[in-house]
Amino acid sequence: MNIFNYKDFLAQIHLFNMFSPDEIVEFFKQDKYEIKKYNKNSIIYLQNEKCITFDIILEGSVAVQRIDENGDVLTITTLFPGDIMGGNLVFSLNNQYPMTLIATNKCKILHIKKDLMIELCQINREFLIILLQCFSDKTLILADKVKLISIKSIRDKIFEFLNYERYMQQSNIINLSVTKKELAERLGIQRPSFFRELSKMKKEGLIDFDSRTITILYEGCEQNVTQP
Repeated sequence: MNIFNYKDFLAQIHLFNMFSPDEIVEFFKQDKYEIKKYNKNSIIYLQNEKCITFDIILEGSVAVQRIDENGDVLTITTLFPGDIMGGNLVFSLNNQYPMTLIATNKCKILHIKKDLMIELCQINREFLIILLQCFSDKTLILADKVKLISIKSIRDKIFEFLNYERYMQQSNIINLSVTKKELAERLGIQRPSFFRELSKMKKEGLIDFDSRTITILYEGCEQNVTQP
């Protein structure tokens, strides 16, 4: 697969939008990148596997997962077209993936060699600045995820999620982009416990829900977040 097929796509994403499609084709020589196809549920990177390329998702989606000591799968986040993988690892001395990356459906990924990334940083200062911003943003997102996972109470985790989504969606009716089963995995909660807690919160008049939405009925969560 040739970069020519994705030059317009790359020119539209934040990291590369200072380059024209033709410039992207010029920079991406065949020996400096590779585009690979992955089937659904294919392991893209195993935990502890070395990161040697800077990757961008071109099509499909990828889940970042870890398996806890009980064998339960915890989905940390899901990445979509235009998202970066390995950006904060490829230049590190300790360049091992801390978690496993799995294709959640058929996907194509652009694997860029380090030499090309260094070359682009030298060619264009704006590219360098945006690249550093991407690294910083990833660090903040990871910190937020770790904070969410470290909260012990199941109810705490649900409140954290609901309050964040209320802020992002500017509504008390939270539209879910994933199923409740997938949401439980993302929050690091076993599914039976997750659904049991949702039902308890509904009985207490804190929330209401259907198959694709959760409606927030409480005014604030301060008095509730410490409940088990």
